[in-house]
Amino acid sequence: MTIDTLIGLIVLTALFALEGALPFYHNDGNRYRHALRNLVLAGAAGALGALMAPLLLFSIRFAAEHNIGLCHRIDSQPIFCAVLAFILFDLWMYAWHRANHEVGFLWRFHRVHHSDPAMDSTTALRFHPGEILFSTLLNCLILILLGMSLSMLIFYKSAMIAVILFHHSNLRVADGLDRRLRRIIVPPSLHRVHHSHLTDETNSNYGTLFSFWDRLFGTYRTRRRYDDIQFGIGAYQGPDSQGPMKLLTLPLRPL
Repeated sequence: MTIDTLIGLIVLTALFALEGALPFYHNDGNRYRHALRNLVLAGAAGALGALMAPLLLFSIRFAAEHNIGLCHRIDSQPIFCAVLAFILFDLWMYAWHRANHEVGFLWRFHRVHHSDPAMDSTTALRFHPGEILFSTLLNCLILILLGMSLSMLIFYKSAMIAVILFHHSNLRVADGLDRRLRRIIVPPSLHRVHHSHLTDETNSNYGTLFSFWDRLFGTYRTRRRYDDIQFGIGAYQGPDSQGPMKLLTLPLRPL
């Protein structure tokens, strides 16, 4: 088990317990059934991700052996390089997430994530295997361009999984703390807006770790109230659309 996976399991377990004690939304549905449904899909996506992991390792070795990529060009400044690569990889994640909303073909797969009618920490893991396939292939190219080391990638992924589990969580966070957090990272409030069933809200707040990308590129959006947000995607948020096979075949259905 990799470090980032272990961190993810610890954070997920802690958040799921806290969501039961301090929920932001009091959902009528069975949270355990909801979690199981999301984790089944996460298992399928995770299995594909594990099979493709050697491609990421190959990309890292390829860049190192051929001395290509940003970090191999400025290797005399390892700390600066690591920080810069971390920030640039997060910029890439912003761009990729935004593309998943703006490119119709990619949205077919990404809408599986957005079709969740409730939102909690397990939603962070609800992705179609097809999206994992495309993102992994493109991540290989980004790793080569940045010249990231394996330790840099693990560090980023560890931070990423902790933050995305947090900002998907149904955890009540004090307003003052939430406002302070959003100056730098993406807190639950901002990502709840992103998961709104309203298109103009869904197409905002694309940040993965840092919230300043949305401010920089004009996609930052807040709300006066967050407790009345409705999640999901119209025709595909009903119980009949939430089974594993329905979700896996969702990319084949009309936009």
